[in-house]
Amino acid sequence: MLRNLIKANRTYRRFYEDVKIERNTLEELIDLARLSPSGGNLQPLKYIISYREETNKIIFPKLKWAGYLKDWDGPVPGERPSAYIIMLLDKNISKSPMWDHGIASQSILLGAVEKGLAGCQFGSIDKPALMKELNIPENYEILMVIALGKPKEEVVLEEIKDAKDLKYWRDEKEVHHVPKRKLEDLIIE
Repeated sequence: MLRNLIKANRTYRRFYEDVKIERNTLEELIDLARLSPSGGNLQPLKYIISYREETNKIIFPKLKWAGYLKDWDGPVPGERPSAYIIMLLDKNISKSPMWDHGIASQSILLGAVEKGLAGCQFGSIDKPALMKELNIPENYEILMVIALGKPKEEVVLEEIKDAKDLKYWRDEKEVHHVPKRKLEDLIIE
């Protein structure tokens, strides 16, 4: 059921790094993005996939892992993603991704959940360094990076208690808590 996939599609930041993701699995996930709607049907998104340790080691330090978790620098070795998808805008096709990258990333992540995987989307990236180290041509713009792996942490949704405090947090058992607004607070009559 789609609702269950969406509820399971949380932002995970710790993984079983030794559970490898094969290239064909990443291609299947990108194919879901390819089949998704595109503004003006321009289809300006391109992808770089990484599932090898040497490339993963280049990508990992270019990502900022959890803005609200001030005392956490990201997953330790053994808990890092085993794959990444770098989503690019081909500026030769369009100067704007419109909403394509949001739709594509949701398709990729729902597909990952269906396969027993999980992910984390990054917009906070050292883009110039990543462009340089991966030799990405200038006609591409990095829109986001999606980290993927077999989830190693528990993420729970809970009802928001204070509308001014939307910060996710971890408890003493390292369970990751994500507050969500009530449905009735979202619909304007």
